[in-house]
Amino acid sequence: MDTLRRESLGSPEGALMVEPTNGRSVSGSQASQLPILVAQDLCRSYGPRQALRGLSFTLNAGRILGFLGPNGAGKTTSIRILTTILEPSSGHFSVDGIDQRYPEKIRRRIGVLPENLGFPKQMTGLEYLSFFGRLYGRTAVDARSHALALLDDVGLTERGRSLIGTYSHGMRQRVGIARALVNDPAVVFLDEPTLGLDPRGQQELLGLVRRIASERKAGVILCSHLLWEIEKICDDVVILSSGQVIVAGSVREVIGRGRKGGIRISVPSASLAETRRVLERMAEVMNVAPVPEQTGCLRMDLANPSSEDHQVNNRILEALIRAGIPILGLSAEGNRLEEVFLQLTDKAVK
Repeated sequence: MDTLRRESLGSPEGALMVEPTNGRSVSGSQASQLPILVAQDLCRSYGPRQALRGLSFTLNAGRILGFLGPNGAGKTTSIRILTTILEPSSGHFSVDGIDQRYPEKIRRRIGVLPENLGFPKQMTGLEYLSFFGRLYGRTAVDARSHALALLDDVGLTERGRSLIGTYSHGMRQRVGIARALVNDPAVVFLDEPTLGLDPRGQQELLGLVRRIASERKAGVILCSHLLWEIEKICDDVVILSSGQVIVAGSVREVIGRGRKGGIRISVPSASLAETRRVLERMAEVMNVAPVPEQTGCLRMDLANPSSEDHQVNNRILEALIRAGIPILGLSAEGNRLEEVFLQLTDKAVK
């Protein structure tokens, strides 16, 4: 597959014009340092209900930001504001240096793949992308050439002349991403792009998202409930809860906010209560609790995570063996983004 292309658009007389990117022409290393999107203290109310309270973050060119939060956290409202569908009640944002006061210009600098994007079944992928190319100011010849290039970029060269109605779900997601790239956007918004795909399709689509950021130097905002894919592909993450940001930073930094020194131990279900009593009597252990998704499993924190973990593990095993409790497994917890997400959003709700 050819390298993803970043091309300037044609500008025939009277056609819809794509605004220039403020003279932006930088190397890859420089582009990654540029703030391509800036949000400052964005708020939005629906009558008495405050759906968004002080959203602030920045996105650099060439980076992928995971935009997360439980249902009702304010994600949809945030994305609608940043894509100019809604106006904020207060606050400010800009895209590629374009102020929010110019929504039409911002729309020419963004690409969007919504969660439920409808497609005309009686158009081919090539016709569909060519149509949008014309809307963005290309000549018929140039729009067709650009559409062919985009089909190649997303791996649909062989099916570009087939009707979209014959496409699989994964193919429709690919042509939807190609549609989001028609105007050579500075920022791309992707809402659940891998939803409903099989594991291979998920991996291929995530690879495509990574290339959009790395080769086009676009900033990408990725919304997904699959936190493993956010952890795998994103550079940065913003987590919302109850309309406000509870944590933001690089994926590594956010994962580092999780609990330290966690241990999981598995025993027969009949021994679970006795195991908990033994552990709760130990000075080295605190916060012993069942793991809801695992039968016969307890999770605990270490009172002093900086101590020698293997020595503490040995003392835990000795105490359980003396109590005659069969041990099926013991493992240290490495923080994952999903665990941190659950911890932080649970605290925010409380």
